[in-house]
Amino acid sequence: MIGIHIAITLPLTLAIIDGLIVKVGEERFILPTLSVCESFRPKAEMISRIQGRAEVVNVRGRVLPIVRLHEVLAVTPRVTDPTQSLLVIVENGRNQVALLVDELVGQHQVVIKSLEANYRKVPGTSGATIMGDGSVAMILDVTAVTRMGLANTNPRRLAA
Repeated sequence: MIGIHIAITLPLTLAIIDGLIVKVGEERFILPTLSVCESFRPKAEMISRIQGRAEVVNVRGRVLPIVRLHEVLAVTPRVTDPTQSLLVIVENGRNQVALLVDELVGQHQVVIKSLEANYRKVPGTSGATIMGDGSVAMILDVTAVTRMGLANTNPRRLAA
């Protein structure tokens, strides 16, 4: 009997998440949608500074710290003025922060690829994914990015 034998090898675990694709400069990053609360373009009167350096935003009576993703991820942004950018409010546990991004690209389901297994541990990320155009986008670890961003803007640290 003549025939074709096709073998498909699948990984034992395949993690797929819903992600919000954001742009910072020319780079795309994925935020897990389970962590995203809302996004908006802030008005100037919503933004304040603590001790002249740490930025916060007043969202319906809640004061949230602003984490500039371009500073945390060492990416050149297109815009640095928060009123010309977007804020994405994310939460980890009971804490919420506003991440400053240049643009919202869209929402997609993405397959998580381990960076540690294939490359090395990259601070602030939980993995990467291959986009439809073949480029790689980092999947952000909201807890780690928040911690890294707040460490840079901690008023106690700035006063030292």
